[in-house]
Order: sequence, then C-alpha cells, then structure tokens
Amino acid sequence: MAALFGARVRRLRTAAGLTQAELGDRTHVVSTRITQIERASGAKPTLELARALDAALGADDLLVELWPYVYREAFPDWSRKFMEHSERAVVIRQYAAHVVPGMLQTEDYARAVLGLDALLDDEEQLEERVAARMGRQERLSSADRPELWVLLDEAVLRRPIGGHAVMRKQLSRLIDADTERRITVQLLPFVQGGHEAMGGSLTILTLADGSEMAYTEGSDYGRLIEEPVNVGRYKVIYDRLRAAALPPVMSLDMIRSAMEGDYRGANLPSRSERRRLAQEQLQQSGGRRLRGGGRRAPGRRPGP
Repeated sequence: MAALFGARVRRLRTAAGLTQAELGDRTHVVSTRITQIERASGAKPTLELARALDAALGADDLLVELWPYVYREAFPDWSRKFMEHSERAVVIRQYAAHVVPGMLQTEDYARAVLGLDALLDDEEQLEERVAARMGRQERLSSADRPELWVLLDEAVLRRPIGGHAVMRKQLSRLIDADTERRITVQLLPFVQGGHEAMGGSLTILTLADGSEMAYTEGSDYGRLIEEPVNVGRYKVIYDRLRAAALPPVMSLDMIRSAMEGDYRGANLPSRSERRRLAQEQLQQSGGRRLRGGGRRAPGRRPGP
C-alpha cells in the first residue's frame, strides 16, 4: 500500500508539472521526504502530510482515503486482518479487561492509552495513531453502523488512565454511549471472581453474510480465530461473561458512582439477585442474536 500511495503521488505530481522540490515547498517538507514517499522508503507519511499532499495535488481526497491502508502496514498480519473485518462487521461484541475499547474512547483517553506504548518513535507517530483511532469511530454515526455490545471489567473503571479529568470525561462518554441506538454497555464487577477471559480482551465479530470470528488480545499478542468450532467456544465464554455482568441500568449506576469517586456506592445486586439475573440472561441469549448470530430489530434492546 505504501508503494501504491507513492506511485499515486508521483503520477499526480508529474501531471501537475511539479518537481519533488516544488511539491515539498507546497507541503512544507524537504524534497528528500517526497522522494521517500514516492519510493516507499523511509517513514510512512503521516495523516497530516497525506492531507497536505492531497490538497497540493488536487487529488480529491484520494490520498487521504489511501492513508489508513498505508498506516495499517505497520501492524502484524493478524492485526490488520482483524481491523479489516471490524470495519465490515454488523455486530461487534467486546470484553475489555483493562481499558475502554477503542470504539468508545475519547480522544484524550486514546492519547493516554496509546502513549503508553514503549515502542512509539515520537509524538508524531502517537498523533497518527490517535487520528486513526478517532477515524474508525466515525462508523458509529454512519448509516451502516454496527450493533456494539461492550462488557467492561471493573478494573477499567478503577484505573484513572490519563489522570482524573481525562478519566471523568471518558466515563461520561460511556454513559452517553449507552443511551445511543445499537450500543450496550455492561460492567463485570470484581465480586464475580475469576473467569475464562481474564488477562486480555475478547472480541466476536459477525459479518453481513452471517460468518463469525473471534479475536483475543493481550499487551503484546493477538490471535484471530476463524474456525467455526473454536469461534463457538469463544461465543459461549462471551455469553457467560454477559450473564455474569450487571444489567445495563445497574452498570450505568456503577459508572456514575465511579465518576463521583465512590465505587462502594454503586447499586450492586445481592448474590442471589445476580444469580437470578445471570440465569435470565443465559435463557434470553439462547433465542437471541448472541447465540444465533442474527441481528436484532433496530432500536430494541434485550432486557436485563
């Protein structure tokens, strides 16, 4: 993709009758940077530079639209494949053990999370990653937005990534998200103890043709699972987590309590009440999309 991007830049530059030095002047970079881009050598172009090139060459957003694919080449094969499937999924089910999933992150929270990567080269690379993450969120407001179901471990609320101000804004975003169509947020409290997905995150994607895949990820690894039998096992794990989690209304109460700095004040149900709710949710999932993979009617949300 970097080679394709470079070839397009070279073709547009030639058509415009510009030298590499002249294009560099118009985009505020040295001519050798233009040479690197056209030869697909050196550092990949930033989103800001892609926009500048697009404007200078009158590319009508062609280069900006190509940039995410160039950016993805920095990721391992399995990660790129997962990102591609995510963009086409009609249903996304996620469990997050440590941080809010990227689709629901605020910009400041995303910057704080991505900035923890010890392998970051510089601030420019960080801003590229933040821009790419924010760009992927645009699908939630598009006509083909997926149905998003997010389970958060209580640890996600307790860890103030980026500081209390950033975290408070992030928690507010979670509350707002749960009121949006086709988005559900649930909390898995510590009192539920251990479970099969501890230590990392779990995502299950459903595509328009009904096919499904699972993706597990830790701090330095990721695994895309496509075999139906294995995907089915991860779906069962996810159903169990959903059944153990607090219902959406109680989850919102817990998030609000976290915003107030009073975790003990959350309205947690008794052990017997949690057992009853878990049984009801497992029964409901048997006839709904979580088991069958179908899409539920727009605007409807299953009861707790």
